Amino acid sequence: MRAGVESDVVRLTLEVDDLGNITPTAQIEGNVVVGETIQIPDLYETHNVTAEARLDLAGMQVQPAEAIYEPLAKGQPATFYWSIRPQETGLYRGTVWLHLNFVNKSTEEEDRIAISAQIIEIQAVDFFGFSVNLARMTGVVGSVVGGVIGFPFLEDILRFLFKRKSNGKR
Repeated sequence: MRAGVESDVVRLTLEVDDLGNITPTAQIEGNVVVGETIQIPDLYETHNVTAEARLDLAGMQVQPAEAIYEPLAKGQPATFYWSIRPQETGLYRGTVWLHLNFVNKSTEEEDRIAISAQIIEIQAVDFFGFSVNLARMTGVVGSVVGGVIGFPFLEDILRFLFKRKSNGKR
């Protein structure tokens, strides 16, 4: 992804099969990473199960910055989205944290289990070796220079157009 210009979306999907096992799948910029299937006990009848995910990336704007919660149910996927935007070029390393929260339906007792901490790397590049601000300034200067160089020919272009228009009326 390009530094300072664009943001991209990181998507984490938790596929829950009919047995309650979870398979995480992360996707960014068309790259898909499928994690190992996580086997958890079948607590869906006695507990409310909630997935908690957080994306930590130092040096990059991440929205939302706090943890995201999604309910889990057998056979139903849970999906988490983050918008990320690097300010500078470089390799950014971070961690996607995944926890499961269990709340007993009868006793209201809560339990939290860390399931996964996946390391991710994102490469932010620049425009032909130029910083984003330099590339923008070069574009502005090029437009101004093009306008100045083209200005002397403006009179010839207008004369040609008006001459053509006046010849058409005769």
